[in-house]
Amino acid sequence: MQLADFVDRLNDRLDHDAYATVDASSNGLQVGAGGTERPIDRAAFAVDGVEATVREAAAFDADVLVVHHGFVWGGLDRVTGIEYDRVAACIENDVALYVSHLPLDGHETLGNAARLASFLDAERRGSFGDHGGVTIGQRARLPSPRSAEEIEARLSKLDTGDRSVRTLDFGPDSIEEFAIVTGSGTDWIREAADAGVDALVTGEGKQQAYHEAREAGLTVFMAGHYATETFGVRALCDLADEWGIETTFLDRPTGL
Repeated sequence: MQLADFVDRLNDRLDHDAYATVDASSNGLQVGAGGTERPIDRAAFAVDGVEATVREAAAFDADVLVVHHGFVWGGLDRVTGIEYDRVAACIENDVALYVSHLPLDGHETLGNAARLASFLDAERRGSFGDHGGVTIGQRARLPSPRSAEEIEARLSKLDTGDRSVRTLDFGPDSIEEFAIVTGSGTDWIREAADAGVDALVTGEGKQQAYHEAREAGLTVFMAGHYATETFGVRALCDLADEWGIETTFLDRPTGL
C-alpha cells in the first residue's frame, strides 16, 4: 500500500472533513516523509506524537507513525526548538506522521469513547459531547446497575502510569447510564446532567468540575487523559493489521 492510499483510507473512515472547522489539530498527514507515493509496509501507533515516539517508530523501521496528538495545533508559525526537533526526527528517520484528534475521540466504532464504553461492558446509546456542532463522545448504558466503586475498580485496570482514578461521587448510589468524553472532558458536566445520565467518564478535570458535579448530582470519573485515549489509536492499529501492514503500538503512559 502506498502512503497516499493509507492516508485516504484513514481520512475516509474518520470523516476528518466534518471536524475541520472546530478542531485545533491539523488532522491527516502532518509530515509526509518521502512523498505520498512511498510504500507503507510497517506502521507504528501512539497516543502522542513527540520526538521520543518518532524515534521509537524509527527503531521499529516504521514508514509512518499514527498518533492522536500531533505536532501542529492552530497552525505552525515557525519550526524551531521542540517543533524543529520533532519534525527533524521524522525527516532524519524517514517516518511520516499521520494525526487524528477529535475525529478519533467521537467516532462511533473506532473512537476513544466508543471503545472505552466497550471496555466498561456498556452498550453505546448514541453520540454525546457537542463541540461546535459535532460530537466528540458517546452515551452508554450498562447491562445492570453498578456502584461507583465497581466502575472505578474497572477503570483502574487502564494503563494509568501509576495514576489513581479520581472520582467525584455526587451521583446516585447505582449507576446505569453514563456519558463519555475522553481526555479533558469535564467541560461537558452540564450537558451530561441535562441528558439525565448518572455519571460522566473522562480523563482529567478542572477546578470547577468539583462544584459543577456536586451541584448537578453527577458522579464524575477521571481515569487519566492518556489512559482514556489509547483506545482509538489501538483500533486504528488493528485496522492497519487487517490491511496487511505490520504494526506496533508504542505505549508511553504519562501518568496524567
